[in-house]
Amino acid sequence: MFGLAMDIVLLLMLAAFIGGFIDSIAGGGGLITVPALLLAGLPPVEALATNKLQGSFGSGTAALTYARAGHVNPAAQLPMAAISALAAGAGAMIAHLLSAELLRIIMPVVLIAVAAFFAFRKGLSDNDRVQRMKPAVFALTVVPLVAAYDGFFGPGTGSFFMMGFVLLAGYGILKATAHTKMLNFASNLGSLAVFIPTGSVLWMVGFAMALTQTLGAWLGAKLAMRIGAGLIRPILVITSTAMALRLIWQAIYG
Repeated sequence: MFGLAMDIVLLLMLAAFIGGFIDSIAGGGGLITVPALLLAGLPPVEALATNKLQGSFGSGTAALTYARAGHVNPAAQLPMAAISALAAGAGAMIAHLLSAELLRIIMPVVLIAVAAFFAFRKGLSDNDRVQRMKPAVFALTVVPLVAAYDGFFGPGTGSFFMMGFVLLAGYGILKATAHTKMLNFASNLGSLAVFIPTGSVLWMVGFAMALTQTLGAWLGAKLAMRIGAGLIRPILVITSTAMALRLIWQAIYG
């Protein structure tokens, strides 16, 4: 499969399953799948493009699972999803104009702040909180900023959407998770639409990973709905911290 041995493909499928499971609960699945693709020998651009393909299946599955359970209304969220897709596509197109090295320095600090917020903020639960930003303002500010970041760089996108929904939109943790997945699905599609014409997507590898990514996302979403904030909150803290440590490691050791 594009020069990859079957045992490597199976390991990639395992990584996709774990990534889909974690991502459907708290985001951060790319922390597992992108390094796996790079370790398999894919060049960085091909790894990112292929990751967007398989990740789209996971985020889409999670979004559909949450929607079927009534935690999110896809029709009502379509305008935000469209903004997310367009902003992610724009982020992917201008990636070469901005410094990814600067983001690698800034993002660990931001991710540690996200982890600290969910770890130590009192009163975080599945209950809705005070709304600090109107939906229209949220859609025109937070959504395009986070989605553009996803198209350009990526790590922590789900965590940033989650924090925005909880802190600014006033959502409970489970509701925030459900709404995050649809926006993440849209940003994946927007980025993928930019990668496809470049020929960077390894389709067979991506579809193989998509099979297990879908299963992992479905199981993760089901578990998150059963346990709620008691599961989502600690996993979000762990994944945000892990992403920050990984970015620090990259910044120091390349």
